[in-house]
Amino acid sequence: MSRPHSSFLKTEGLGIRFGSFQAVGDVSLHLEPGARQALIGPNGAGKTTLINLLTGVYKPSSGRIYLDGQDITDLSCDQRARLGLVRTFQINTLFPSLTPLESVVLAICEREGLGSCWWKPVRRYTQVHEEAHEILRRLKLDTLAQLPVATLAYGKQRLLEIALAMAARPRILLLDEPAAGVPQGESGELFEAVAELPSHIGVLFIEHDMNLVFRFSQRISVLVAGKILMEGNAAEVGTDPRVREVYLGKSTHIGGHHG
Repeated sequence: MSRPHSSFLKTEGLGIRFGSFQAVGDVSLHLEPGARQALIGPNGAGKTTLINLLTGVYKPSSGRIYLDGQDITDLSCDQRARLGLVRTFQINTLFPSLTPLESVVLAICEREGLGSCWWKPVRRYTQVHEEAHEILRRLKLDTLAQLPVATLAYGKQRLLEIALAMAARPRILLLDEPAAGVPQGESGELFEAVAELPSHIGVLFIEHDMNLVFRFSQRISVLVAGKILMEGNAAEVGTDPRVREVYLGKSTHIGGHHG
């Protein structure tokens, strides 16, 4: 099947209505292979709704979604995940009594359909064990691998959620406010780990802290009232008068609004 242009993830005229309310309307989004792209906008702009459309949580009222040229609009969340479209959530979804190593091993076993491996000695699954250690090392969690998740700092727990997403071997990783609730001193560390993910993985992330957005994104999509207002690099977005108008009133600079 031919690819639509050069985009790895692409939407055409994507929209959804809840009754008479148009939550997302006519969104045409392009995510290139290996991109680090931010999705920003004021509270109620439709950012999480758009992520839910991309991942199959919601069925669109209009438009299509393509992954590497394949129309995935009608596929389930699980089918999309198997094709490499993987997400994290705003809310922590970890098992507090497990260790990071156990958590990632379990996620890899689920990916491989090895449901029974959880009940057998992990050492028998050398490749699973090695892959889990490599994922934790990449996200700088290897020194915490044997500690109960409940004892980890919140920023480390959010990194572990990304590690679990990595266990699904994503081609596209959708991060819904990965730094939500993370102390400011730890959020930069979290995004540095995201920036260092393998270059073949495209990342689309929602984030309110414009300092983090400008520092770690190559491209920024601005969503307002369910529609893409503009797209561009940090310099283009930071100086665009329409973007400034959206964020002004709450703050004197773009990075001040947390909605």
